[in-house]
Amino acid sequence: MSKVLVLVEHNAGALASSTAELLTAAAVLGEPAAVVVSETDAGALAAELGALGAATVYAATVPGADSLLVTPRVAALAAAVTAAGDVAAVLVGTGVESREAAARLAIRIGGAYLSDAVGLSADPDGITATQQAFGGAYTVVSTAARGIPVISLRPHSVEGSAPAAAGTLVPLDVSGDTAPTTTITARHEQADTSDRPDLKAAEIVVSGGRGLGSQEKFALVEQLADAFGAAVGASRAAVDAGYVPQSYQVGQTGVTVSPNLYIAVGISGAIQHKAGMQTAKTIVAINKDADAPIFEVADFGIVGDLFTVVPQLIEAVKARKG
Repeated sequence: MSKVLVLVEHNAGALASSTAELLTAAAVLGEPAAVVVSETDAGALAAELGALGAATVYAATVPGADSLLVTPRVAALAAAVTAAGDVAAVLVGTGVESREAAARLAIRIGGAYLSDAVGLSADPDGITATQQAFGGAYTVVSTAARGIPVISLRPHSVEGSAPAAAGTLVPLDVSGDTAPTTTITARHEQADTSDRPDLKAAEIVVSGGRGLGSQEKFALVEQLADAFGAAVGASRAAVDAGYVPQSYQVGQTGVTVSPNLYIAVGISGAIQHKAGMQTAKTIVAINKDADAPIFEVADFGIVGDLFTVVPQLIEAVKARKG
């Protein structure tokens, strides 16, 4: 069976939440194999990756890897493609570095980069990716015209889990890779004091728009999110108005999300915003304008004053949770 390589995102040995889903998707297409890059012993993750479905774990130990942008991942993926021999596809998550590594890898191996897939399938003719185009206005089905397809997969696009596998460790030597790189000299990370889920990977997202009216009133969205145990998002209009930081922005020029439940509060639904959230499994819209475009993609719509509806919804959620 052909191998399907998965680029593993991790932080100091803690696997990204996307890892399990990527290995599940790989299991649908072929034999899952993980590719890990680490400063020390990348093989320490082999057992955990095996439990998530990786039959093989290709591990590259690169001194200073955490301070080098992209190139160690590209080198490791290229080495894994060579070591694996028969590769049906390479899958990555939607992190910025993962997507850049995927595009660079496709060029290096003469493959095809398919971005932001929301569905994958395999048949005798190859791998097929379902994508959205033109701000989500169209759904397209793509295949690689030549070479190995390198695909970035949106979160929550594949259900289920892969069966546990051996997680056999195969070391990779990438010391001979001479591609130029950029060194990170300092990091300035914005402090996040909340314990809410990460916006990109959250199963439930509650987003607010300009309809909230002010930064102070946006707290209503945060209260609803906390009642659900959800992540908080926002429309571009809310971000531009200064209600929340840009990191909250959902849309074509912000974060693309695909949760199981997306609740849009006071968001009109411009195409830029819909492009970043309309693949959610269930969409609930709350807006006083019955003609708001957000209702075109909503599964459930509530036409009413959000300052009346949302407090009632918060109380109802809390009551159901006991």
